[in-house]
Amino acid sequence: MANQDEFFKKVVAHAKEYGFIFPSSEIYDGLAAVYDYGQMGVELKNNIKQYWWRAMVQMHENIVGLDSAIFMHPRIWKASGHVDAFNDPLIDNKDSKKRYRADVLIEDHIAKIEDKIEKECEKAHKRFGDAFDRQQFVTTNARVLEHQKQIDEIQAKYAELMNANDLVGLKQLILDLGIVCPISGTRNWTDVRQFNLMFATKMGSVIDDSDTLYLRPETAQGIFVNFLNVQKSGRMKVPFGIAQIGKAFRNEIVARQFIFRMREFEQMEMQFFVRPGTELEWFKRWKEERLQWHLALGIPEECYRFHDHEKLAHYANAATDIEFRFPFGFKELEGIHSRTDFDLSRHSEFSGKKLQYFDSELNENYTPYVIETSIGVDRMFLAVFSHALKEESLEDGSTRTVLNLPARLAPYKAAVLPLVKKDGLPEKAREVQHLLMPEMMVQYDEKDAIGRRYRRQDAIGTPFCITVDNDTLENGAVTVRHRDSMQQERVAIDQLLPYLKARL
Repeated sequence: MANQDEFFKKVVAHAKEYGFIFPSSEIYDGLAAVYDYGQMGVELKNNIKQYWWRAMVQMHENIVGLDSAIFMHPRIWKASGHVDAFNDPLIDNKDSKKRYRADVLIEDHIAKIEDKIEKECEKAHKRFGDAFDRQQFVTTNARVLEHQKQIDEIQAKYAELMNANDLVGLKQLILDLGIVCPISGTRNWTDVRQFNLMFATKMGSVIDDSDTLYLRPETAQGIFVNFLNVQKSGRMKVPFGIAQIGKAFRNEIVARQFIFRMREFEQMEMQFFVRPGTELEWFKRWKEERLQWHLALGIPEECYRFHDHEKLAHYANAATDIEFRFPFGFKELEGIHSRTDFDLSRHSEFSGKKLQYFDSELNENYTPYVIETSIGVDRMFLAVFSHALKEESLEDGSTRTVLNLPARLAPYKAAVLPLVKKDGLPEKAREVQHLLMPEMMVQYDEKDAIGRRYRRQDAIGTPFCITVDNDTLENGAVTVRHRDSMQQERVAIDQLLPYLKARL
């Protein structure tokens, strides 16, 4: 755990040092749980969004996009249940005066037990080497089975309490598990209370006459209230989907873990409308398709796992999370939910407008059921960034810090570097830069020795460095250095663009 904490500090420091993420309002001592994306970060973030949009909209003829407003009619949030039920269970430690989410305290306790399982696996792997069979070990080892039994019992009890909204029982579970405050080390807890997470604001020039509005806590409702607009104007036939990328806001009392949990964040959501009775089939299909989207980036499969919900939201009949192994353990990265017809039915009830679909094949009207896929852009950024950050020992005894980002997501695809700042090399390097710029993000760098420049590009994740040397002026070829292998090869300038495109 200590090593993970140290690594996570390096992730945060690297993100700031190289222009990926800055604390918001830093010159005014910052604003808690709010961050700005720097010159590198905004490129990586945009590339993540484009990767999702292309896979979700461009590659599906029955999914279209939407960009709904952040401000929406307040009755929307009454219909969705957010006004009455969008709460976090909070608990205070009387000695440290610190406030925590009760569910997070329990999840962290479970994570500690999971760490014990991982340590048992690591010890066994060292003992048995390549012959180690993890699946067999975790299903037969007595210590692992005992730890897993503990986890299962805690999760079952926790789901029971949350389903019953039993706040007294939730506090008792925290006491029974011996969970202490990380600051004071005591179990002197207050009762658990519910806290609504929506930010409220006012609309109108005269406050007394204004309406109370809410900053949206999710982007999904903007899709639901536009269901008929999109369906009719686009002549969409069920099954079809509506995708949206946009900002959402939650007044997190216990925001933490860098950009994992923030008060202002961005979501990539798709609501897929299906015939009633087919939703579980579609749920299974989207569950597999979304995992494949993640795996297509080249991150190993063992970094992901499904977590099927035991505690279902009242409107859902199936739900799962794709969890990612962050530096602080496995946590939710994406949610896939079968939301039944709850959303459209509630908005029909509160608006007085029928949000139904006429199915010409069945010759009947019905309220479609919905399968939702929802992923946080910021969490996806953190997953990709933290997995990519490596410190490597080289053959000459030196080390390098490298960001092994998937090439399609890297902020800059190539860097053009003249070997020296004379002899016409900068001018030729600029020609190469301008050749590539219309097709991809390219950085030009002529400061410092070539080795130092390579290290800078490694640290920001640039897949290819293109060096212009004296031979370039003679034979029209440049040296292309690969970030991950550090191998170099000569490529003719007139073949450079197709060469790079084929590898990106």
